[in-house]
Amino acid sequence: MRLIARGLGYMFAVILAGALLALAAALVWTGYQIVALSSRDGALASTTEARRAAYRATATAMDVDTDRTSLHAGFSIMLLQQKTENMTPEPSSAEADAAAELPVHTPAPEDISLPKLLVPREPAEGKWLMGTKVPSRAPEAIRGHKLINVILLGSDEEYSEDSFIRTDTMIVVSINVETGTVSMLSLPRDLFVYIPHGNMGRLNTAFGIGENLQWEPGRGFGLLRQTIFYNFGINVHYYARVDFSGFESVIDRLGGVDIAVDCAYRDYYPVGAGDERKTGAKGYRWRTLPVGYYEFDGFDALWYARTRKYTDDFDRGRRHQLLVRAIWRKARSLGLASTLPQLWSELTDTVETDMPFDQMLRLLPIAIELDLDDVENYTFKKNYHTTQWTTPEGWSVLLPNREEVARLMQALYTPPSKHQLSLAGPSVAVYNASRQENWDIVASERLRWEGYNAVALGALTAGEVYKSNQLTDYVAAEKGSIVPGILRALNMTDEQVRREVRADRDFDYEVIIGDDYESCTFGVLPLDD
Repeated sequence: MRLIARGLGYMFAVILAGALLALAAALVWTGYQIVALSSRDGALASTTEARRAAYRATATAMDVDTDRTSLHAGFSIMLLQQKTENMTPEPSSAEADAAAELPVHTPAPEDISLPKLLVPREPAEGKWLMGTKVPSRAPEAIRGHKLINVILLGSDEEYSEDSFIRTDTMIVVSINVETGTVSMLSLPRDLFVYIPHGNMGRLNTAFGIGENLQWEPGRGFGLLRQTIFYNFGINVHYYARVDFSGFESVIDRLGGVDIAVDCAYRDYYPVGAGDERKTGAKGYRWRTLPVGYYEFDGFDALWYARTRKYTDDFDRGRRHQLLVRAIWRKARSLGLASTLPQLWSELTDTVETDMPFDQMLRLLPIAIELDLDDVENYTFKKNYHTTQWTTPEGWSVLLPNREEVARLMQALYTPPSKHQLSLAGPSVAVYNASRQENWDIVASERLRWEGYNAVALGALTAGEVYKSNQLTDYVAAEKGSIVPGILRALNMTDEQVRREVRADRDFDYEVIIGDDYESCTFGVLPLDD
């Protein structure tokens, strides 16, 4: 038992210790590897091909492009690259001299030592590639705080047919070392952007292209880093890459995670239990996940993260952030202390990250103190930050809308200070008067996602049922009211609001959830009954 407890403690410590939330999911992969050293046997190996087949068979499996044009070097390889057929380029002397004259971007304050960025050279003005005009370099977001930016990458090339690395999960985490707060932004995988190897392509291919080209500096992350800076004007200093199978295993070791599901989902799900569920040996059935509060094991958490039937990658990115938050909440609830310095050698053996040990030590106090109320979440909005477009090759992609994206990046670069966070704001009590269990928790989590200080308080009175939601405003302020924001978050109308000024109130606002509760506003298609 002592060895088991010690092993679990190490694993939990690894989860706590990554560079805040960015490294949290990367450390999931670490936990998987540590556990695998003692528990993996021949039986697991024998199911690998079956699980890959099951992965590809589900509706959530990754599409594989038959046309590999965007995965290869074009005719305008720049910076330290050289056009080559064997995909292992070396810089010519002329290119190396030219690269030395390129500007070096150094965004860090004087007292923080961070990796420097070689700014990508812009292509010729008016150049067209892949059926669209190449955008000019995005304006740089203004940094008003001391920030360390990490990108969390999730890839599942182990289950793909071609083993090409596609980073379908990309979460930029901006760590404010002054306020101890964090901002997270999910980047949609289908953003069609200029990649500084000399061509347009999906953002989720940049890392794999860099790996295939042996891009210098930085290989896969180096090219992705330059791609993000060119198209979005933000500098990502470090990365951590994690495999989804490790994510599944460590959630199981945590005893599962709790997720408030505010949209109903339906997708294919393997029939059976245990190994049969993992391999899909008995086939698949339609699974419907209604709105509610659930405890997910690793397999179900991965299913929830991957599903895209009736939904899109904008909502998928939001769910990835929700799962990272759930992992963090579970680790904190267990009262775990970080022992990352003792585990760092094991971590660097199993996690693909370029964060050095001394930088990890600098972030460790922030990681230990970080609460979910110190986290600001950002996502792209469909048809606002992006425009749907089809390439001449028939690819359905997303073109970034320059001005709207620039404002989003500036918001990411301006993390909230302590006094701006939800706990300093008006309090919102949420009660459940519906016939559905735990809907008060779902509604309160939805409000907290939007930054409101909401708390779920269970049933209003025993057996009492409301047909419709109700919001009571005990403040009735003419200016600065959060009523419009609550209504938007919970998809309610003005007719559902009543005002009752009360000086001796316990809460500033009171929400009663009724049978008509429906706060799914993330582009998820309604399910047929």
